[in-house]
Amino acid sequence: MKLHKLGDTSLLISSIGLGGMSLIPTQKEENQQIISKARDAGINYFDTADLYDKGENEKLLGKLLKPYRKEVILATKVGNKWRDDGSGWDWKASKTYILEAVESSLTRLQTDYIDLYQLHGGTIEDPIEDIIDAFEILKVQGKIRAYGISSIRPNVIKTYLEKSQLSSIMMQYSLLDRRPEEYFDLISTHGVSVIARGTLSQGLLLDKPAKEYLSYSEEKVIEFKKKIHDLAKQLHASPQTLSTAYTLVHRPVGSAIIGIRTAAQMEDLAITINQLAKLNANDLLPLEHGLKTIQYSDHR
Repeated sequence: MKLHKLGDTSLLISSIGLGGMSLIPTQKEENQQIISKARDAGINYFDTADLYDKGENEKLLGKLLKPYRKEVILATKVGNKWRDDGSGWDWKASKTYILEAVESSLTRLQTDYIDLYQLHGGTIEDPIEDIIDAFEILKVQGKIRAYGISSIRPNVIKTYLEKSQLSSIMMQYSLLDRRPEEYFDLISTHGVSVIARGTLSQGLLLDKPAKEYLSYSEEKVIEFKKKIHDLAKQLHASPQTLSTAYTLVHRPVGSAIIGIRTAAQMEDLAITINQLAKLNANDLLPLEHGLKTIQYSDHR
C-alpha cells in the first residue's frame, strides 16, 4: 500500500482509508475482523466524525483502534451539533464550540490527540479567522496534529487556502464527479492534500442500478458504466479498482476513503488494494474520455 504525505506534515497516510461511518455497532466481532483485515491490507488511515450516530461512531472506532493507536492515523470532524431533543443538528462553526467539542471527541475516541481534525462543512459567512485560530490553538496544545476542511464549496476552499495552514481538503471526487479537478493545481500549489470521498459514485459504477447523477442522464451513466466494466475486463481488474485508481492518480489526492460494513466487503477492498499496485496512469487514459467534465456552479 502506498503511503502519501499529508499536506506539509510528517504524517503518512495510506492511499486507501477506511470510513468508520459505515460500521454497524451491533456487529462487534465482525467490526474487529474489518479493522484487522484493514490493517493487514496496509490501511493506516481511519476517518469518522462527531456527527455520525450522535458521537457513537467515534466511540466505536476509538475502542476498535485503541490497541493500535500509535500505529494509525485517526481523523474526525467538527462543526455540527446535535440538538438536545435529537431531532437534527445545527451548524455550529465557532472558535468557542470547536475548543469545547474537541474535548468530547478525545474522550469518545479514547485518545489524547487527534491526528487530523476537520471542519465538517463550512460557509463563506462563517467566522473563518476565528475557526482557523481555534485549530492553531489545538495544534499548539498538542490536541491535534493537523487540521483540514471537508468541503465542496470553491469559495470556502480558496479562502482557507489563502488564510490558513490547513493540511487537507476532503472532497467528493469520482469518475462521475470530476468537479474538484478544476482546483487541483491551486490546491497543489499550497501543498495541501485532497482526501477523496464518494469515489464509487454511490455504487452506480459497480452493481447498483443506474440513475441520473448530477448532470448526467441515466443513459449516460449506463454508457459509462459499461465502458468501465469493459476496461476492467481488459486489465484483469475490478470496476471498483478502476474507479478508485482514477482518483488516486491525480495529484494532490492523498487518500480515498472507502466505507466498509462487512468483513466480506473488506476482503473485496483488500483485492482492490492489490490490483491498484499493478495499474498505472496510462491504463486509465480511456476513462478520461466519454463524459463531459462538469464544474461547480454554486459558491464560486
